[in-house]
Amino acid sequence: MATITAADVNKLRQSTGAGMMDCKKALVEAEGDFDKAIQILREKGQKVAANRSDRESSEGAAVSFINADNTKGAILTLNCETDFVGKNEAFVTLAKDLVEKAINFSTKEELLASDFNGITVAEKLIEQTGVIGEKIEIGGFEILEGAFVGSYVHVNKIAALTAISAPVANAEALTKDISMQVASMGADTLSYKDFDPAFVESELAARIAVIEKDNEEAKRLGKTLKNVPKYISFSQLTPEVIKQAEEDAKAELKAEGKPEQIWDKILPGKVQRFISDNTSLDQEKALLDQNFIKDDSKKVGDYVKGFNVEITGFKRVTLG
Repeated sequence: MATITAADVNKLRQSTGAGMMDCKKALVEAEGDFDKAIQILREKGQKVAANRSDRESSEGAAVSFINADNTKGAILTLNCETDFVGKNEAFVTLAKDLVEKAINFSTKEELLASDFNGITVAEKLIEQTGVIGEKIEIGGFEILEGAFVGSYVHVNKIAALTAISAPVANAEALTKDISMQVASMGADTLSYKDFDPAFVESELAARIAVIEKDNEEAKRLGKTLKNVPKYISFSQLTPEVIKQAEEDAKAELKAEGKPEQIWDKILPGKVQRFISDNTSLDQEKALLDQNFIKDDSKKVGDYVKGFNVEITGFKRVTLG
């Protein structure tokens, strides 16, 4: 029987990331054959992976990587079953190794098929499933290219990328701020101008249906009813709609007994509140039209204009 030394065990641990006892058992079973011991650990990973294939893997780590000249970025989530594993240093290191490799590929499938120290990334994840004892998989995966790309990661749970049209001064701070906005608020498109009118109408109808149903229950219980919206996007606020909002505001001021000579000072604020109250879809899904999280007195688009660049793309991945 081959003699198994501490050096043999450590070598196997460094190669696979497996625990000391698992490595020792594998070496004993393999009679000291290093390659066979690795295969034993991988077969264990395959069995564990098969047994846990139906488990939910909503914890883990979100990570990002930007190339040397800031023209390309990658973000991904490495998912596992528990928060305890997701915070493990070795697990987070694996996630960072994977996202650094991801910068060279366009899809998750290409990354999974690529080499990871003699095996594929997919095989490495199966191996680590056996080592850790939890289902491990790459969840979200996004690549973004541009004249300048920056990123932001929120407590290892959400990662975002932003690309801008030129590498201007303070480009890193700008792209980090916008990536933070994307991570925090999410968005589907750059501007409300990108919305299809049919999509806006269907969203409005769906929201009205929900509110009317809630109001039926609220009325039965004697609770305050919610306002039913007429508009949810600036794309619906035609000049005629805005003009009517101004007229309605004037009527309110008159009814309140406000002197007509001060209406000009009050009207802009009332009209702006009308717009804010009727653009909920823009706030949720159109990045440039959202209130900027660092200064909600301005829109994201207004903040970006100060840098004389345009946002050319953004991506987001999140756990759960």
